[in-house]
Amino acid sequence: MSTEDTRAGARGGAPRVLFYVQHLLGIGHLARASRIAGALVDDGFDVTMVTGGAPVPGFPGPGVRHLALPAILAGDSGFSGITDENRNPVDDAFKARRRDLLLAAYRDIRPDAVVIEAFPFGRRQVRFELLPLLEAIAAEPKRPLVLTSLRDILQERAKPGRDEESVDLVERHFDRVLVHGDPAFVRLDDTFPLAGRIAERVVYTGLVAPPLPELPEERYDVVVSAGGGAVGASLVRAARDAAVALDPALRWCLIAGPNLPEAEFAALVADTPDNVVAVRFRKDFPSLVRGARLSVSQAGYNTVCDLLRADCPALLVPFAAGGETEQTARAERLERLGLARVITEEALTAQTLAEAVGAMLSAPTRQPIGLDLDGARRTAAILRDLLQDEGDRQGLVPGH
Repeated sequence: MSTEDTRAGARGGAPRVLFYVQHLLGIGHLARASRIAGALVDDGFDVTMVTGGAPVPGFPGPGVRHLALPAILAGDSGFSGITDENRNPVDDAFKARRRDLLLAAYRDIRPDAVVIEAFPFGRRQVRFELLPLLEAIAAEPKRPLVLTSLRDILQERAKPGRDEESVDLVERHFDRVLVHGDPAFVRLDDTFPLAGRIAERVVYTGLVAPPLPELPEERYDVVVSAGGGAVGASLVRAARDAAVALDPALRWCLIAGPNLPEAEFAALVADTPDNVVAVRFRKDFPSLVRGARLSVSQAGYNTVCDLLRADCPALLVPFAAGGETEQTARAERLERLGLARVITEEALTAQTLAEAVGAMLSAPTRQPIGLDLDGARRTAAILRDLLQDEGDRQGLVPGH
C-alpha cells in the first residue's frame, strides 16, 4: 500500500479506523473482520485494514484500504509456533520489520479509532508488534479510541495467569470490548471467567452475519464446507463417501477450502461420484446454503452465522484438534437449542455421516431463528456513537 493510499484524511472528514487482524490457520478471523470493515465503510468510515496472514483473494473487500504485513502462519494446528510463508521459523529481524511497518502505518493514518481483532484475549503470538503499538497509542496526548473485536465464544485457557494478563491489558489500553454475539445465546462470562472485572467495557453487537442472500441459481440438497480447508480434509472425504452410500439422486456440493493441499484436492475431485461437485471455494456460499436442504460443516463462527441467516438445517463437526474448545462449545449450544446436530471429530466416519444426513433430510421443519444477526451494522453504529461522545468531551470532530 502506497503512502498516498494511506494518508490520513484522503476521504475528507470521514472518521478514520485502523483495523488490525491476524489470521494464522483458517480464514475465519479475516472473514469476520472484513464483514465488519465493510459495514464501517458503508457507514461512512475511512477504514484501513492491516492484515498479517497469508493473502486470501476477495478479502478484505471493496472500499477497504489494505496493508499486508509480511505474512506469518501457524506452525501447526495447535498454534504452538509461527513461521513465515515459506515455513521458516520467524526470527527477531522479521518481527522487528513487521513492528516497524505497523507503527509507521499508525502514524501515517492517524486514526480516530484502532480496532484490534482478538487481542489481548488471543493472538499472543503477535505481542511483539501489538504491545509497541498500544504503548505508542498510550503516549499520544489525544489518543484514538482503542477497541478489541471478539467472537462470541473464546478458547479456554490452559495456562494459569493468561486471563489475568488479558484483563490487565484491557484495563490499561482498551476503551471497549466488542463482543460479536447475542447474549441470549452466549455471554462473555460463559467462556472468560474474569469478565466481571471488565463488565463496564463490554458491548454486545449481535452476531456478524451477512445480509440475507438471494436464492441461488444452482440448488444442492447437501452443501459440505471445510472452512479454509487447512484442517477439514477428513470432513470432505467422509462426505464424499457418504454421498456414495446414500440416494444417488441427492445433489452434493463439497467445498474443500483454499488451504487444502493440492494433492488431496486432486484426489477428492478424481473420486467424486456423478452426483457430487467438488470445488475449492464458493464466494456465494451464503446463497448456496439458503437454497440447500442441509449444510454439513465445521462450527466456525462465520459458517454458523451464514447458516443462521439462511435458516439452513446444520450438521456440525466442530474442529477440536490441538485442544481447541471454541467450535465444540458453539456446536453444543446450537444443538441444545434445536438449531443443529453434532458429530464429534472422533466419531466422524462415512457411515456416521451418512446416517446423520439421512435422518436430518427426513426431519420436520425447525422453528425460526431468534438470534440477533446484525452485528456488523451494529458495530458501526456503536463506534460512531463512541467517537461522537469522545469528540463532545474533547471538542473534536472525528476525521479532522
